[in-house]
Amino acid sequence: MQLDQYISDLLYRYECVILPGFGAFLTQIQSAQIHSTTHAFYPPKKKLSFNAQLTDSDGLLANYISKTEMIPHEEASTRIKTYVRFLFDSLHKGEAQTLSNIGTLSLDTESRLQFEPSYHLNYLTDSFGLSSFTSPEILREVYKEEVTALESTTPIAFTPERKAASSWMKYAAAAVIAFGLIGAVGFNYVKDVEQHNYVSHQEAEKQLEDKIQEATFEIPNPLPAIKLSLTKPGGSYHIVAGAFRMEENAQTRVDQLTEQGFKARKIGTNKYGLHQVVYGSYTDSQEALAALKSIRSTDNKEAWLLVQEME
Repeated sequence: MQLDQYISDLLYRYECVILPGFGAFLTQIQSAQIHSTTHAFYPPKKKLSFNAQLTDSDGLLANYISKTEMIPHEEASTRIKTYVRFLFDSLHKGEAQTLSNIGTLSLDTESRLQFEPSYHLNYLTDSFGLSSFTSPEILREVYKEEVTALESTTPIAFTPERKAASSWMKYAAAAVIAFGLIGAVGFNYVKDVEQHNYVSHQEAEKQLEDKIQEATFEIPNPLPAIKLSLTKPGGSYHIVAGAFRMEENAQTRVDQLTEQGFKARKIGTNKYGLHQVVYGSYTDSQEALAALKSIRSTDNKEAWLLVQEME
C-alpha cells in the first residue's frame, strides 16, 4: 500500500507530517530566490526535509486515511505499520524508495537514512500558479559608458533651425521669470491670509480652554474601577479531543475537560462542518507532542495533533 499520496496531501496544509515508527517529513517556507549565474527567478516555496527522530504518532496521518477511505482508525493504523515494515525491508536490501512528489529515501554505507527531496511540486499554496522564469541581465553601467563616449566624440552643430529654437527658448525663459515674480507676490498674499487664520484659531482655542477651566464637574458616588485581565489562547499546535455535529455537545465536552484541569476550548468547525474541541493550544511543537503523548496515555488514546494557525 503506497501512502505517499496521503502524505503529499497533508504537506500542503501542515508543517510536520509524521509516518509513525519511521520519521517525519517537515516543511519550511523559503523566500523567492534569484540564481546569480543563470539569472533564473524562483517563487517562494516550502522546502522539504526529513527527521528520523520524530517517530511518535500524532494521529494526523491515520485520521486522514480513515476519513478519506472511510475505514476505522485501527485499520488505518495497521496499514501504516505494514507500509513502514515494507520501507525498512526494501531499504535494508539496498533498494532506494521514491515517494511520488515527496522525495527519495535510501541508506548510506553506515546504514543511516538519507532523504533527497523532490522539486516537482510547490507545497506553498500562496505561490499557486507561480513558476520560475529567466530574465537577461540588465547592463545599465555598460549603456551609460557607451552614451558618455558618444557625447564626447559627437560634435554639436547649430543649424538655422536650432538657432531659431534657441531664440524662442530665450523668450520662454523670460516668460518663466515673469510668472515666477507674479507667483511670489501671490504666495506672500496667501501666506498673510494663512497667518491671520492661524492667529484667529489660536484665540478661539484659548477662549474655549478658559471656559473649560471655569467649569466644575462633580460626580456623586463614583463607581470603583474594575480591572479585567484577559488572556487570548495562542499557538498553532492544537491537541484535538473530538469533533461534534451539535455545538451544545462540543460545549459539554469543553466543560468536562475544563473541570479536569485542561485549557479546553472550541476552535471552530472543520471542512466537514463538525465543531472541534481541543485540550489546549501550544506555540512549541515539542511541547505539544509531549502533551499529546501524556494525554493519549492517561485520558484519550484517540487524541491527535492539529497544526493550524488560528485567527
